[in-house]
Amino acid sequence: MATITKMVLIMEYNGTNYHGFQLQANRPTIQGEIEKALWKLTGEKRRVMAASRTDAGVHARGQVVSFRTGSSLPPQTFINGLNHYLPRDIAVKAAYRVGDSFNARRDALSREYSYYILNSFARSPIWEGFAYLVSGHLDTTAMNQACQALIGEHDFASFVTCIGAGTKSTVRHVYRAELEKAGELVIFNMVANSFLPHQVRNNIGALIRVGLDKMTIDEFGNLIEAKQPGMAGPTAPACGLYLMRVNYPHPWERYNENL
Repeated sequence: MATITKMVLIMEYNGTNYHGFQLQANRPTIQGEIEKALWKLTGEKRRVMAASRTDAGVHARGQVVSFRTGSSLPPQTFINGLNHYLPRDIAVKAAYRVGDSFNARRDALSREYSYYILNSFARSPIWEGFAYLVSGHLDTTAMNQACQALIGEHDFASFVTCIGAGTKSTVRHVYRAELEKAGELVIFNMVANSFLPHQVRNNIGALIRVGLDKMTIDEFGNLIEAKQPGMAGPTAPACGLYLMRVNYPHPWERYNENL
């Protein structure tokens, strides 16, 4: 009888053609494509778990996915084999065998997201689908000043469209929130212990209003204090959002040694 172990995959994907990570009936999802590729490679029908459930159209540079398997294939074979079967817009970048107690979602210390804005008067075919075009001049200094209000532990209820039945708390701890400018690109970087649905996109939607001088820095801070769902926004489109990295207490080699 095969020994059941757990594998971790570091994934990169272009989310444009998918209805988010999580399985949905009769709709293409990242999870669905990974599970189909796993079945083709190993002959096993396995459920996979993601560290962060990205929404429809959201991209990832460093999504973490785990699953249990009876296959003894080495990690490099998982990388090569899954990339053979996966669509061209989804790829495995690394693979590790870990102890069964590892939980991709619960064990994560923080998630890092970036939001890309193309601040240009002309559209860009290169960035189409990968950045949000904002034609008006953005005051990034004011936007960065407003970002300071996000840092720390706060109730971010105002930055969700609605609170789902499964949401136990809207309090999150933000470790970093700042913008950087690279030519016509304005990149919003945010690191938190975890995120509420649409939180980053509502954050940047409000920050864009600050940058366009349609909201003051004080008014942005008042949004946080209000703690009322639906107050922030408008929700920025998914095309500019990337899950960059998920951070854990130990390097992957340590989890491998605990087998």
